[in-house]
Amino acid sequence: MSAKEPRVAVIGAGVGGLTAAALLLKAGLPVTVLEAHVYAGGSAGTFYHKGYRFDAGATLAGGFSPGGPHAQVADILGLTWPVTPVDPAWVVHLPDRRITQWADRARWQQERREKLPGSEEFWRLQEKLAGISWDISSRPFPWPPQGTGDLWTLAKALRPSTIAAAPYLARTIDDLARSRFGANESSDEFRTFLDAQLLISAQTTADRANALYGSAALDLPRRGVNHVRGGIGRIAGTLADWFRAQGGDLHFRQQVRELVLRSDGSRLLRTNKGMEVEADIVLANLTPWGLAKLLGDGAPPALRQTVRETPPTWGAFTLYLGLDALQLPHGIADHHQVVLNPDRPLGEGNSVFISLSNAADETRAPAGHRAATLSTHTAIAPWWRLKQQDYPAYEARRAEYAERLLAAAERALPGIRGALRLCLPGTPVTFERFTRRPFGMVGGFAQESLFAARGPAVGLPGVWLVGDSIFPGQSTAGVTLGAMRVANQIIPG
Repeated sequence: MSAKEPRVAVIGAGVGGLTAAALLLKAGLPVTVLEAHVYAGGSAGTFYHKGYRFDAGATLAGGFSPGGPHAQVADILGLTWPVTPVDPAWVVHLPDRRITQWADRARWQQERREKLPGSEEFWRLQEKLAGISWDISSRPFPWPPQGTGDLWTLAKALRPSTIAAAPYLARTIDDLARSRFGANESSDEFRTFLDAQLLISAQTTADRANALYGSAALDLPRRGVNHVRGGIGRIAGTLADWFRAQGGDLHFRQQVRELVLRSDGSRLLRTNKGMEVEADIVLANLTPWGLAKLLGDGAPPALRQTVRETPPTWGAFTLYLGLDALQLPHGIADHHQVVLNPDRPLGEGNSVFISLSNAADETRAPAGHRAATLSTHTAIAPWWRLKQQDYPAYEARRAEYAERLLAAAERALPGIRGALRLCLPGTPVTFERFTRRPFGMVGGFAQESLFAARGPAVGLPGVWLVGDSIFPGQSTAGVTLGAMRVANQIIPG
């Protein structure tokens, strides 16, 4: 191994960190990964409790179909993912109708014609823009560009179809809906449906979601949602197993507490257990807030400005349920989204996503049982204020939100209360404790403007962000694309 090969340290064994680490190791670079927890995955991890394996945050897995980011990584590394496609992807429960997100395009076309009449012109345009977006994501396309090399790569990647997307760069999904949707009695339900889908896939609603990003996000069910055997944490677990088998250096229970920038250009990482790792390149699978805290006074001005001026992202309130499978409706889909009141803002228990462990996956729950994760978007500030100033009120709010989520779940899964055998609530406070994400923020930044997208460079040579804080952010597929970009920019030649 050449003495000139840079030493790489990766902070965090999430999907983004491990993907980049594996690709760099494959290219011949020495790589060390430091993870604070006892298992890989981070926000896309799976934890064990009383016989159940619960998906902690992310529960949907896409990007495994041919040409998708996970498929590309598998081809490069020569690994096999423990996944199988599911159809339908999920079922959306609105107050007056149920809309099934079929993966099969013909079935989805029939479904939307029946349940969302008058919207067909919108969906044709959405599919066209989604095709352009997915085509772009299938090849190196470093957006936003952060140097002359990125600009050259972008220029080489341009296609006629890419240029055809130019009129939509600054538009929103709401713009498309207003111009393409026929005015009739179902338009309000159509808007509620769009908002609900975009909230879980782009962290914002139709009036703010970028048209190109939002079109791709709305197409996720058709691009393939998968069951991950053992829980979504097995995506990171598969990468970790490959990384170690190929000689990579992976350490659990090592939380990086300090990142020192030396005068010779090298970096020193110190952990909570006294471990020290020297590196020439550091990849931080962290939020900007997390990286700024590690750097302290060494944080560059641009990163300090981001932390100071950027509003916090969403948090999540979650319920982890152990369920008696015999008490659940027969033949139900694994994933559901419930909107209780379309006249109220989404989140805070008014929109709830429900994911059941696959009935055939005996690794997720005791025999005859199923694990479930229920979640709703929530603002983080009220939870922290109550936790610090009025703990009884914090507990009361936690109980109230648990009841809201169970009430929503009854809409999709009648009888779920009778099936309940275990119930664990989680707030942003809980999420910070177990994932080390500052304030329990989840899901990355809202994808509103392509011109405000965040790249991986942070203003320090040799220090990069990976994970859901950089474009394209949301989902394991999104963080994989970001990790591939960073690895491509680091790999020599």
